[in-house]
Amino acid sequence: MLAAGWAGAFPLVSGLGPHRSWGLCAAAGYLAAAVAVFALPRRWARAGSVAVALLGAVLVPLLVLVVGGQGQSEVAVIERSGELLLRHGTPYLAEPRTVAEYTPYLPGMALFGLPRALFGADGWPARVAGDARLWCAAAFLGCLAAAVLPTRHRPGRPGLTAALRATALRATVTAARTGALRATVTAARTGALRATVTAARTAVLPVAALVASPVVALPLCVSGVDLPLAGLCVLALALAGRARPVAAGWALALACALKWAAWPAVAVVVALLAATTGRRAALRAAVTAAAGTAALVLPCALRSPGPLLRQVFAFPTGRGDLPTPASSPLPGRLLADLGPAGWYAAVALLLLAGAAVARSLVRRPPLDTRAAADRLALGLALAFLLAPAGRFGYLALPALLVLLPRLSLLPHLPRPSLPSRLPRLPRLTRLPFLPRPHAPQVVPAP
Repeated sequence: MLAAGWAGAFPLVSGLGPHRSWGLCAAAGYLAAAVAVFALPRRWARAGSVAVALLGAVLVPLLVLVVGGQGQSEVAVIERSGELLLRHGTPYLAEPRTVAEYTPYLPGMALFGLPRALFGADGWPARVAGDARLWCAAAFLGCLAAAVLPTRHRPGRPGLTAALRATALRATVTAARTGALRATVTAARTGALRATVTAARTAVLPVAALVASPVVALPLCVSGVDLPLAGLCVLALALAGRARPVAAGWALALACALKWAAWPAVAVVVALLAATTGRRAALRAAVTAAAGTAALVLPCALRSPGPLLRQVFAFPTGRGDLPTPASSPLPGRLLADLGPAGWYAAVALLLLAGAAVARSLVRRPPLDTRAAADRLALGLALAFLLAPAGRFGYLALPALLVLLPRLSLLPHLPRPSLPSRLPRLPRLTRLPFLPRPHAPQVVPAP
């Protein structure tokens, strides 16, 4: 009912046509989902309610908006940037005259506009196949699916003292002699895949409910711009939690090539890997992320450096030739409206917040993926609140980073700690490969 009330408010208070259309469809869908909870049998009530919400709040409004050609301006910007990238090798216009001609994204975002350049917009099949929202949603859902794929976990090294390591080594040698080690390894191999599949099945319904909620359903239907970024950040955290530094670095590279708002995720993932897997793994992830980002961004940056700086960095922060349409009454925006002094004050607060989060990563690094996701969500929320130009929709990304790890998508590793009592090992009286010592014979003196 709360979601229905939230969606029903958009036709009354929003001035954007796509928001009003989504609100009408989603309000009816959420009301039908609430009725399904009481109408369906108890066994199928939750799944049926989520299915109805997905149909009414996601599928139906998305189809209506896509076929009707309605969407936020971000959709047209992405599709135009894809066409420019295909024809001229850069997604940025040299001399944009209106706000709609600006491309405030890094070159990777133009990839979601390539289907429109390839399929065109003649007829509703071409409009549906080339709509950037569908490809953004597919990338988001694909990242969430990849986050729960069965992968072999490599446990981290830190957190054990020398005494505990020596005790574990002795226990391993003893178990190997008795055959318990071989049985343990066999059971782990056969049970790892089964446990992963079970966890994935249990996470399907909560994730579907999150997709049907207004946090994901609204941006998915009207724009879809931030969903690939959120999915890639979640995937990078999941891979880092499984001690996959190179794969996590590639996921970070793809995210950093979409929007520069993903750059703080590199520091969080590196801190997580350094605390759980080792400094060498953290360095591998950082180098992979930097090299991958450079490979995706540098070609367009070298082709049109001026337009990239003006449209990607100056325009979103309110220092471009044209004012940004982001005008939500957030603290940073209110300070920037006071004049140059207020703008510099907002930037100073933003830098102080970033320094505080960076210090927390050094002094108290996250030791599991859930803590890392919370730390990244905190940093991004502070950045969006204190940025000189921002909007409430940006806060959906921190909300997703907080919610998704709690839906069993990310591995939640326990923090390493010493046991209260070390196991007692059998006392060895002698080594089996040494001869038994003989007592010296006493020879009487003559």
